[in-house]
Amino acid sequence: MRITLWLVTSLLLFTLAVAPGPSIAGKDPDRFQILSRFSQVLELVGEQYVKPISREELIDDALKGMLEQLDPHSTYLNPTEFSGMQESTSGEFSGIGIEISMEENNRLTVVTPIEDTPAFEAGLQAGDHILKIDGTPTYDMTLTEAVKMIRGEKGSSVVLTILHDGASEAEDISIVRGTIPIVSVKTTALEGNVLLVRMTRFNENTTRMLREGINDYRADKELKGVILDLRNNPGGVLSQAVSVADTFIEDGLIVYVQGRNEADRQDYFATRNSNDVSVPLVTMINSGSASAAEIVAGALQDHNRALLIGERSFGKGSVQSLYPLSGGAGIKLTTALYYTPNGRSIQATGIEPDLTIPFQVPSMKEDRKRAEYFREKDLSGHLENANGDTAEEHTISSKTKSLLERDNQLRMALELVKKLPKLRSIK
Repeated sequence: MRITLWLVTSLLLFTLAVAPGPSIAGKDPDRFQILSRFSQVLELVGEQYVKPISREELIDDALKGMLEQLDPHSTYLNPTEFSGMQESTSGEFSGIGIEISMEENNRLTVVTPIEDTPAFEAGLQAGDHILKIDGTPTYDMTLTEAVKMIRGEKGSSVVLTILHDGASEAEDISIVRGTIPIVSVKTTALEGNVLLVRMTRFNENTTRMLREGINDYRADKELKGVILDLRNNPGGVLSQAVSVADTFIEDGLIVYVQGRNEADRQDYFATRNSNDVSVPLVTMINSGSASAAEIVAGALQDHNRALLIGERSFGKGSVQSLYPLSGGAGIKLTTALYYTPNGRSIQATGIEPDLTIPFQVPSMKEDRKRAEYFREKDLSGHLENANGDTAEEHTISSKTKSLLERDNQLRMALELVKKLPKLRSIK
């Protein structure tokens, strides 16, 4: 069973709307008999259970159980949790900066660490299993209980016992909780007039930051290609996913959302505007790319606008809506699925890249080998080119060079984005 929640705040991966609560009354003629049965059990437990338990606690737990049996993303939220779900996606959040899910066999698993957060800096990785929190085993915990234990005030510490994917032994990792700033877009200039756009999540400022980064680059240089890095991007705001895709797609359908009834379908289209970016585009995804990130990747792929490389995405293709209840509580309920322009549902299947390129963790020996490469032009006294041609020289910072050396997927993306015009001209 997969259950996904933020640990920085109760930020949804992908919430469509906050909707008014529906009426409890239905058309089922047996509903009163069913409610009578529920009331009878409630009274029995309240009177006969071995330990005292309040009626409110029993009802809250019953509602949680009912909703969480529907699917991994539907749940009951007490007033504190519901208030957190409605917080703005701007500003800063406190936490360690990871998103987790409850996998099969009650294995608490890291979906993705958020870049430049305490969890990221501590070395947590997508696929890590959290075996203990401050020494308490997680096997019998609910996800809500795990979230409460991992959260805490800024500056306080939490010790997670982590089993890395593929490792034989667990290790204890102490993480100091901190403030998590929302910086969703980072740009890095690469060789060949290519701009790397690292998108860590989709919040209300993502599209603006994307377009500002591209415009700032274009102010000084000619942009010849873009690499859009959506790896370990857990998603966020639907409207931002649409506008990010719209930046690279001139027109046509980007995504549609379909509920239980056909009349509930909502279509989201691209519009032609002066901010459109038409240069060659390569997009990177992996198992940590979820929800809104998959919307963008799927739209770019269906429109044949980008070459997708990396690994299959997470597969979170459902839409959750928030419904307020009396007393400040609420529920998060799955109400629809989203589909790519070609009608593909991403739910539980994810986006398959055009080129599957697993990430390889480089060794120091491999780094040294790359540093030792040299060519004819590096030899003392070499002959010059007979036509007077010279090899194109690229000046990049040592930080960018190190980034390329340690990321095989990025190196491949850079080579491909530079060659895309030539490759597409081959019939």
